[in-house]
Amino acid sequence: MTTPKGTPGEAEGSTTVPGAPGASSSADRPASVQTGTSDGPGAAEAGDGTGSAVAETATHEPTPARGAPVTGTERSGMFGAHGSGDTSGYGLLIREPYTPTRAERPFGGYFDEVADALFAAMAEAGVPVTAVEQITVEHREMTVYLAREHLPALLWIVRDDPSLRFELAASISGVDYGPGVPRRLHVVYELLSMTYRRRLRLEIAVDVEDPHVPSAVQTYPTADWHEREVWDMFGIIFDGHPGLTRILMPDDWEGHPQRKDYPLGGIPVEYQGAEIAAPDTRRSYS
Repeated sequence: MTTPKGTPGEAEGSTTVPGAPGASSSADRPASVQTGTSDGPGAAEAGDGTGSAVAETATHEPTPARGAPVTGTERSGMFGAHGSGDTSGYGLLIREPYTPTRAERPFGGYFDEVADALFAAMAEAGVPVTAVEQITVEHREMTVYLAREHLPALLWIVRDDPSLRFELAASISGVDYGPGVPRRLHVVYELLSMTYRRRLRLEIAVDVEDPHVPSAVQTYPTADWHEREVWDMFGIIFDGHPGLTRILMPDDWEGHPQRKDYPLGGIPVEYQGAEIAAPDTRRSYS
């Protein structure tokens, strides 16, 4: 695959052969991912010497397997209040549901180089193109929506591939888009390439009834604390995490406070023995 322009110590347009001097390697990387082997369908065809299967896969655009992830639902007022309780002044606020728009080529900037390198590395590692559900480019930011079952292999790829080199997981956070939204729980991975000074966002959406996502700790060790916070606040379970315990709330706390259906609760008033009611239960003054 072609190394991006500006790579330190390499001529423009040079190629890196896996296993050759200068190729990426990691002692803690699983052998199946490091060697690019695959036991799935199509593995034999990709290695028959023609290279046609790899070339076809590398240039194939992702096809949404589950449909575009929805990131909102129609809302009116603040705090979910309706009719009597919203005294915030936003009673007439209406927010339409939003679905990220699928980006079309050319993406612009370095995004096309990143997409080309990603699909080429996926083909080399035997990861199907359906692992990428959708690519979105908005506000000069690139988001790649992934199928959760392929997350571990894709994290190794974006970290170790010479054309990608996203070495740092700057942030891993959770989002809850609320009841009524399919696959309402999202995990967002903000990755940084210190080699190429590039940023990439990966995102996974899961159902609240099955909030399981593979842990990223093996690939990015600092994900340990990020994933504990996401579990604590949103209840997303990271399979394979070495110690998934609460990090903000007490160990015996029930529920996950940043879920949209978590009770807002009232606020005790100091010294008065009174309590300010939760925003969705306050009476209206109009």
